[in-house]
Amino acid sequence: MQNQTRIIIENVSPQLNSGSFAIKRIIGQKVIVTAEIFSDGHDVVESCVKFKHESESNWQEVRMTHIQNDEWNAAFHVEKQGTYTYFVEGWVDYALNWQHGTERKINDNQYVKSELLEGAEYVRAILNLVDASDNEYLNRLIHYFTTESEYENAVREAKSEELTRIFKKYPIRFLENKSIDLKIYVDRKKALFSTWYEFFPRSASEEDGKHGTFKDCERLLPRVAEMGFDTLYFPPIHPIGEVNRKGKNNATNSEYGDVGSPWGIGSHHGGHKSTHPELGSIEDFKELVRRAKDLGIEVAMDYALQAAPDHPYVKDFPQWFKWRPDGTVQYAENPPKKYQDIQPIYFESSDWKNLWKELLDVALFWIEECDIQIFRVDNPHTKPFYFWGWLIAEIKKKHPDVLFLAEAFTRPKIMNELAKQGFSQSYTYFTWRNSKKELTDYVEELTQTEQKEFYRPNFWPNTPDINPFALQHGNESVHLQKYFLAATLSSNVGIYGPVFEYMVSEPMAPGKEEYLHSEKYQCYKWDWNIQNKLTALITKINTIRKEQISLQQTNNIVFCETNNDQVIAYYKFDDDKQDETLMVVNLDSHHTGTAMIKLPVDQLGTHNIQITDLITGNFYSWDNEWNYVEIPSELPFHLFKIQK
Repeated sequence: MQNQTRIIIENVSPQLNSGSFAIKRIIGQKVIVTAEIFSDGHDVVESCVKFKHESESNWQEVRMTHIQNDEWNAAFHVEKQGTYTYFVEGWVDYALNWQHGTERKINDNQYVKSELLEGAEYVRAILNLVDASDNEYLNRLIHYFTTESEYENAVREAKSEELTRIFKKYPIRFLENKSIDLKIYVDRKKALFSTWYEFFPRSASEEDGKHGTFKDCERLLPRVAEMGFDTLYFPPIHPIGEVNRKGKNNATNSEYGDVGSPWGIGSHHGGHKSTHPELGSIEDFKELVRRAKDLGIEVAMDYALQAAPDHPYVKDFPQWFKWRPDGTVQYAENPPKKYQDIQPIYFESSDWKNLWKELLDVALFWIEECDIQIFRVDNPHTKPFYFWGWLIAEIKKKHPDVLFLAEAFTRPKIMNELAKQGFSQSYTYFTWRNSKKELTDYVEELTQTEQKEFYRPNFWPNTPDINPFALQHGNESVHLQKYFLAATLSSNVGIYGPVFEYMVSEPMAPGKEEYLHSEKYQCYKWDWNIQNKLTALITKINTIRKEQISLQQTNNIVFCETNNDQVIAYYKFDDDKQDETLMVVNLDSHHTGTAMIKLPVDQLGTHNIQITDLITGNFYSWDNEWNYVEIPSELPFHLFKIQK
C-alpha cells in the first residue's frame, strides 16, 4: 500500500538519468537544487534539501525557498572530495499553516481565542526541541495563548516573526515525502581547471637523428612551466611493436630505422607496464615525474588499451583477442584508415573478468609505482561503457585524486555517456568550431543544458591526430585566435606542441586533416629555444588564467550581442561575482575588426564600468550599454577585467 503523504515532489534537478549517474563538482563548488513541490488544498508547504558526504553519518540540511508556481530551490557547497548523497524532502507545515490562517483572521478583526488554544498545542509540541532562550519564550506564549487576560499579547505574538522563525527552525514533519537519493561526485580542482601541453618524448633530443630520452624531457620542463602549463601529457611511453610497424607518413611498410607509432604498444621489450628502452628506464621516468612536480607540473600518461601483434599479451593471453578463421588476428580499422600495427583487445572474451583485472592493474601500476595522477585515455568509445564505469570507480576508491581525460571524437551521445560513466574531462568538437554561430551554439550547449552537470570540456585547437583545416597554412592571427578562444571559453585547455606555437600545419594532402611528416611515425629535432609572438602570448594568457578565477570555470558565461558577425564577445564570472571578465575576439585573421558590443547589463547590474585590458594594460571607462571596440588582426582579442 502507498505510504500516506500529501506532498508531491517532481522534477528534482540536477539529476542524471533518473539518478543513475552522479553529477560532478569540485571541492568548494555550489550545488543549486530545484524541484516542484506542492500539496492538495491551500495548506503551507515547506521543504529542504538534505545532503551528506560518504564519510559522514549525519545529514546536513538547507531549507528551500519558494520561487513561484510551486517551484523551489536551495543551494549548498561541497567541501570534501568523494561522493555526496542528497535528496529533497517536503511536508505540510501545520504550525505555519495555523499561524498563517490565524493572522488572516486577526487582520479581519475576528475573535481567535479557539485558534490561540490550538496554537498552544503546536508550541508545546516543540518545547523539548528548542534551546533555552527559545524555550523561555515559548512557555510565555503558552501562557498568553491560554489566558483570557493576555489576549492582546497573544494576538500580537501569534503574528510575530519570532514565532515564525522558531516554527521554521523546528518543524514537525508530519506525513513528509522525499525524493529518491541522488549523487554528486566531487573532484579536486584540477578536474575543472588545467592547462595541458603535449609533446613526443622521442623528439626531445638536442642531437639530430638521435632518439629522445626521459632525461632530455627533464631539460624541457622549465620551458613548459614558464609558458604556464601545469599538465604535461606524453603519448604512450611503452615499447613499440616491431611486427607490422608503420613507416613514415603512415606507410604500411616500415624501413630500417623507422620508429613506428607509439600507439602500437608492446614488443619483446615488454608491454603496458614497461617503458620504451630508448626513452629510458622506469626509474628515469619516475625521476622525470618528480622533477616536473617540483615545477608545478603533473605528468599525464596515455592509457591506450590496444596491442601490437608482438605484445606479450598476444602470446600469453590469446583469448583476449579476436582470431579470424585463417588464424590471423583482426587488426584495427576505421575505414579508410587501417591500423595493421594495432590489435584491438576483445572485450567480449569469455575470460573478460581476468582481462578487466589486468587492465585495472596496468593503471594501478603507474599510479602506485610512478605517482601518475592523470590519464589521457585513447579511444575510450571503442571499449564498453560499463568497463569504464567500473574501472574509474575502482581506481577512485583507492586514489581519488586520479583524473581521466576521454579522447573520444565521436557521436554526441557516446561522448556524453563516457562523461557520465566517470571521465573527469572530455575532448570536444571545439577543434572544428570556427564561426561565431558555431562557437556560440556549441558553448551554450555545453554550459546551459544538462551537459553542464557532467561534461567537463577540454578545448584543444590541435592534436597529433588532427591537423584542422582552420590551422592548415594558417597565419599567426588564426593561431592566436584559436588558443585565446580555447583558453577563455573553457577552463580546461590543451595544445600539441611545439607544432602549434611554431605553426607547423602542412597537411599530408589536400582535404586531409593529417600532418605531413607526422610525428606519430617519426622523430623530430625541434629548436626548443625559439621564442615568438605565439609563445609570448600563450604565456601571457596562461598567466592571466591563473590570476582570474572567472576563467577557472566554464559554465558561468554569457555571450554578448555585437553588430559584426566576425566579432564574438562573452562575459564570464565566478559564482560570487567577485571576478568578472569580458573577452572580445576578432575572427577575421586578415583585417581589423570593429564592432559595437552590448553589455550584459542584467548580469552586471550596471552599464557604468571600468575595464582594463590585461593583455595590453590599456584602461577604459564605459558608461553606455553599447560600446565601440576595435580589434586588429595582429592582436585579435581583448581580455578585459571589469571593475564597477
